[in-house]
Amino acid sequence: MSIEIKVPPVGESITEVVLSRWVKNDGDAVEMDEVIAELESDKATFELTAEQAGTLRTVAVEGDTLPIGAVVCSIEEGGAAPAAAAPKEEKVAAEPVAVSPIAEKSGESYATGTPSPSAGKILAEKGVAPAAVKGTGVDGRITKEDALNAEKAAPKKAAAPASAPVVAPVAGERNERRQKMSPLRKTVAKRLVAVKSETAMLTTFNEVDMKPIMDLRGKYKDKFKEKYGVGLGFMSFFTKAVCEALKDFPSVNARIDGDELVFNDFVDVSIAVSAPKGLVVPIIRNAESKSLAEIEKSVVELATKARDSKLTLDEMTGGTFTITNGGVFGSMMSTPIINSPQSAILGMHNIIERPIAIKGEVVVRPMMYLALSYDHRIIDGRESVGFLVRVKQLLEDPARLLLGV
Repeated sequence: MSIEIKVPPVGESITEVVLSRWVKNDGDAVEMDEVIAELESDKATFELTAEQAGTLRTVAVEGDTLPIGAVVCSIEEGGAAPAAAAPKEEKVAAEPVAVSPIAEKSGESYATGTPSPSAGKILAEKGVAPAAVKGTGVDGRITKEDALNAEKAAPKKAAAPASAPVVAPVAGERNERRQKMSPLRKTVAKRLVAVKSETAMLTTFNEVDMKPIMDLRGKYKDKFKEKYGVGLGFMSFFTKAVCEALKDFPSVNARIDGDELVFNDFVDVSIAVSAPKGLVVPIIRNAESKSLAEIEKSVVELATKARDSKLTLDEMTGGTFTITNGGVFGSMMSTPIINSPQSAILGMHNIIERPIAIKGEVVVRPMMYLALSYDHRIIDGRESVGFLVRVKQLLEDPARLLLGV
């Protein structure tokens, strides 16, 4: 008995998926619930499993876009069957080509266009074809006079075309590669363009002295890892600082829904993570109630899933505020784009030692630029600047961050 394996429903808003990879090949023996293929939507990657044990017979090919409910493959009961031998090509005798019959001669006389002996000699000397001369003799025969006058009637030789300019070849290989955009990349592209055109996006900047946090990490990172099993990174400090600052500036944690403003009493922080198939933003739910250790564990767990393409739709749906760290790639300053329908995003950048003035003295400190992009329809300049200043104060004085003051 054979059963068909179809594309399962993977989300309310998802109507189609792409068959990104066959894990098993056509004709392979598969077990019940064994992963046979990977499906990719515009939000996540899903595994397709066998619904019975048997022999796999593929229907779709890698790269196909399939609607929900479409047949992907079938599974026949029993072990792997030998591949069917390819049918021999039958030699087909070539059909005889029809040959057009010789056109009948027109009613013109045989003499038409025929030069007289003397005329033929003159035309040969001049290099003029008899067909190019119109005869005036009996029945159109070319006379000696026609041949003498042929030079005047003969068309002039066309001038040789000007030689095309020689283009020097470019050294080295100049190959091009075309690659179909994945559903995730197409969705990201559409959303980013929509955000730029549908929001009043502005960016404000500030800088933070990272020395206090770096000193704190250097002092307690070993004990922290020994107690909680995770490293003490910068992301947990920034997440806690954002959660505290959002208490003072709730509009930064709001969104527009039609003609209403929706304010959130919780903070679901979206963490931008670079995955093999593109940028994804998994969410730390209720980050305002988590400790530094809990935030670090969540970051590690979500980043690992992102790298392995194991994130679920629920883990990437929602979010009230986003943090992105371009500094891990060496970015010194950028203007991050809002993650719609959110109203703001905080951009972290690389840490560079720079001379700054502290109490009238020039000192070298590890400095980081911060960028807050926000929707000016919801967030005023005073609120955006105040929020970023509050984040800066909390990061430069970690005691206030831990005590919530």
